[in-house]
Amino acid sequence: MKTIKTFGKTLGLAALLSATAFAGAEAHVTFLDREAKLESTILATLQVPHGCDGKATTEVRVKLPEGFVFAKPQPKAGWELEVIKGDYQKTYDNHGDKVNKGAIEVRWKNGNLSDDFYDTFVIQGKVSGVEAGTSLAFPVTQMCGDMVTAWDQVAKEGGDAHGLKSPAPLLKVVAGEDHGHDHDDMAGMDMSGMNMSGTAGMGAATPAGETVKVGDLEISGGFAKAMLPGQPVGGGFFTVKNNGKTDDRLLSVTSPVSGDVQIHEMETKDNVMRMRQLKDGIAIAAGETIKLEPGNLHLMFQKVKTPFKQGDTVPVTLTFEKAGKVDLVLQVLSAQGK
Repeated sequence: MKTIKTFGKTLGLAALLSATAFAGAEAHVTFLDREAKLESTILATLQVPHGCDGKATTEVRVKLPEGFVFAKPQPKAGWELEVIKGDYQKTYDNHGDKVNKGAIEVRWKNGNLSDDFYDTFVIQGKVSGVEAGTSLAFPVTQMCGDMVTAWDQVAKEGGDAHGLKSPAPLLKVVAGEDHGHDHDDMAGMDMSGMNMSGTAGMGAATPAGETVKVGDLEISGGFAKAMLPGQPVGGGFFTVKNNGKTDDRLLSVTSPVSGDVQIHEMETKDNVMRMRQLKDGIAIAAGETIKLEPGNLHLMFQKVKTPFKQGDTVPVTLTFEKAGKVDLVLQVLSAQGK
């Protein structure tokens, strides 16, 4: 067998070709975990290893296949997020609710991922209504300014995907163990006996869920949602009532259990959901009440140290333009926010 010498070491030609082919395959957009158990809620993590011919990636679009339902994308700092909703081909059971529509495409937009770097894009969703052995294709469009690369080729049944030039990322569905719940249910279980790292001994100003006052402001109804294991982003919610005669503004939020807390706005128009960071905070006019709630204004906890579990608490410090700072404790409810 012919050999090639490199840096004093001898490498078999077959091994070299195999390694080259592997490297080429990994240059595609792929999933970090390429198998998913049937009827389980997963974090589908897409890997984007490079830009387009040296240009930085500015947008990533992912079409979601039938059988990957109840999808919720993970926001990314510095990127705008759009979720396009539509009808499913079938009706799915979501904890007793019959659901026939939801997210069918996710778009991370107006970012800047240099060709020198690698990053991941994460979508939480449930694999449901398909047979074990099925491969779900997630066509991806990678945009780099005016350049577009489509990872959307799918091999015919029985065909070899390795021969495709621009293969769509695939998730192979495997049989799962039926324990009567999936990972999403586990995230919503009562885990009150397990203290979340960073919350014990905080000496919060008030118990979780109670009303706190600062200046003319009254803050109530605080809660956070339980997270999936390994999920680095969480959501927080509360209500602010301005009882005074002067406008105020929520400027920032911090928490010892999160690397960063951002204030976000979510808006749905014409079946397209857009999420963006409110860097200037939230205005609270005199006499008005502002609600941070799922699907609207909310807190986004980035780089969470330990995923929130139902029954835990999340301490936060709110900073207002005029009323100043106040400590609030959020009660962690189930992943469904119930």
